[in-house]
Amino acid sequence: MKPDIYDDDSRRLRVGTLILLRWIAILGQSIACLFVYFVLNFDFPVGLCFVFIVASATLNFGLRFGTSGTFRLSDLEAVVLLCYDLVQLSFLLYLTGGVTNPFVMLLLAPVTISAVSLPRNLTLFLGIVMLAAATFLCVEFEPLPWYENEALRFPLLYRASIWASLALSAAFIALYAVRVSDEGRLLATALAATELVLEREQHLSQLDGLAAAAAHELGTPLATITLIIRELQKMSEKVAPEGLKDDLDLLAQEAARCREILGKLASLGADQGTMMNVLSIDTLIEEVVGPQREFGVKLEIAKRGNGAAAPPALERNPGILYGLGNLVENAIDFAQSRVRIDAWWSRDLVTISIEDDGPGFSPAILDRLGDPYLRGRPTERRTKNDSQSGLGLGLFIAKTLLERSGATVETFNVSPPRTGAVVKVTWPRSALEIPMAKLTSSEA
Repeated sequence: MKPDIYDDDSRRLRVGTLILLRWIAILGQSIACLFVYFVLNFDFPVGLCFVFIVASATLNFGLRFGTSGTFRLSDLEAVVLLCYDLVQLSFLLYLTGGVTNPFVMLLLAPVTISAVSLPRNLTLFLGIVMLAAATFLCVEFEPLPWYENEALRFPLLYRASIWASLALSAAFIALYAVRVSDEGRLLATALAATELVLEREQHLSQLDGLAAAAAHELGTPLATITLIIRELQKMSEKVAPEGLKDDLDLLAQEAARCREILGKLASLGADQGTMMNVLSIDTLIEEVVGPQREFGVKLEIAKRGNGAAAPPALERNPGILYGLGNLVENAIDFAQSRVRIDAWWSRDLVTISIEDDGPGFSPAILDRLGDPYLRGRPTERRTKNDSQSGLGLGLFIAKTLLERSGATVETFNVSPPRTGAVVKVTWPRSALEIPMAKLTSSEA
């Protein structure tokens, strides 16, 4: 099921965050009112302004002592508090010049916070409330505090232009904030999925070390058991009940077998450069395509070297196996009848390309392939019906794992008139191949 970025509690606004932002607003409002009234000596209803400022401070105290600072608000609770901030600021602006007050741009703040943290429908609602307040402040407001002997006049056209700037600014900032926050959330989700894959592969690779540790720990008591069996066998040669000698021989045989098994387990974690961890190009491709052979798509495999370059000896890497396997699976999903895997190597590079004869990548998303949760990919799958099909998460994980191994991943479409998609993975040979000295020592 596709993750809903608004259902996760970790993405909800913390009440402590809104409290802190409101304290900053209260401090700014108080300083502005006191400075204008006592320093600039402008006359305006400063007492009534402080009524609304104190109301916000009272709300903050109530939230601070009524909830924990780490408490996360529901979407409805958050939008109610942001609506209050809009209304409180609107009353202050009404008393100090309406839209002609330079601080009218602060009406955008609650909308921006909502765009980053709340669903789009609630952000749209806050935008409508903000525009309604701005419309009211265009036509109804107390005069802007100014010198008594100078009259300030702001024509309706000027006030309407400020309203238009607020509307356009709210739309642009909200769309920008929504896009950036959504991309950040989706990227975080995709990275979390990648880390889960890596953690799983790491756990599998750690089993070798655990087996070696267990073999080492069990070796000492098994040696003691073997020694006692030998002593009992010597004693049984002189005086022993009928059948005891056969039982002791069987025990000795099974103890020797246990020592052989423990010896094999101990060797698993010895050196990651052992022959069990060395792959040829043939073995690598077979491990990748083996699970995909039963899906009715013809798999064509070609391997070739450049000149006198010997085939590389590759170190087993779970990330490479998973990444290539995912790319081959995607190619089979979208192929009409054929998938071609072409491996090529030289003295400096190793390249594996995966080509299918399907519809190819959509031009609209070709430049964004490798980003998580893409829209626009075809969703009809050959072998599976997954609700996440076409979202790009699998390709993102595969690309991330392969790039961590030092590869460069390129995606493009087959040249017309043919159709199909190509994913080309290229490694520097030095990053992929086991050093010869390490390989020689493991063989010895």
